[in-house]
Amino acid sequence: MRAACRAVRLGQGRLGFVPTMGALHEGHLSLVRSAKTSCDVVTASIFVNPTQFGPNEDLAKYPRTFERDRELLEREGVDLLFAPAVEEMYPAGAITWVTVEGLSDKLDGLSRPGHFRGVTTIVAKLFNIVEPDAAFFGQKDAAQVAIIRRMVRDLNLPVEIVACPIVREADGLALSSRNIYLDEQQRKQALVLHRSLQRAKDMAGAGERNAARLEAVGRAEIADEPCVRLDYFAIVDPCTLDQVEEASEGTLIAVAAYVGNTRLIDNILI
Repeated sequence: MRAACRAVRLGQGRLGFVPTMGALHEGHLSLVRSAKTSCDVVTASIFVNPTQFGPNEDLAKYPRTFERDRELLEREGVDLLFAPAVEEMYPAGAITWVTVEGLSDKLDGLSRPGHFRGVTTIVAKLFNIVEPDAAFFGQKDAAQVAIIRRMVRDLNLPVEIVACPIVREADGLALSSRNIYLDEQQRKQALVLHRSLQRAKDMAGAGERNAARLEAVGRAEIADEPCVRLDYFAIVDPCTLDQVEEASEGTLIAVAAYVGNTRLIDNILI
């Protein structure tokens, strides 16, 4: 992978990178298409990263559909695919971590201790191997995007981080590899996440800027769906992930909730 990417850079081509955990859907493919519009060569990775899963999370059952994923990426015109083994990415006895202090314990990091440490460590490793000019991530993982941007800035990594819009089903459900865990009834219940965000955004658009009142509206919407358990509903600065008192243009509204046993996230920008 290093040799192939080095050859691209020697040819002075712009190298785009789309890191994934596989189980690809239209959201992932939209990242590839975005990369292809601005890069000469596009590479992707498939790696289910064990260090970003907690002890009681779904690492063992996380969907692994490598052949299907490979075919989808090939069809989209991805030039290089990197699919390393766990042993390759985490040599025996590895004790080095990359942690973005202060951001990694907010939003999903608060609910999933150690999650973002696993994310930033593997992304830093992938960046060191691929050395892309630009890397493409989905806005659905807004906290992840903010943390990776900060890591890149703080470590002087020469890569542009591009956040691409959330891709949704026609009814508003954000695409996620974990949606396959939902049965038909849960699939309908999961729509409350987007509804709660839209309610708060509409209220902000009508002139309400007090974050506490906007949060209350979103939380109430979730509470009306008794089979959905709220993890967080937060109105935050999209760069620092700090909660704000007054919402303004560009403020991030983020939600996480359990639908059955499946934890889903979504967000929207004012």
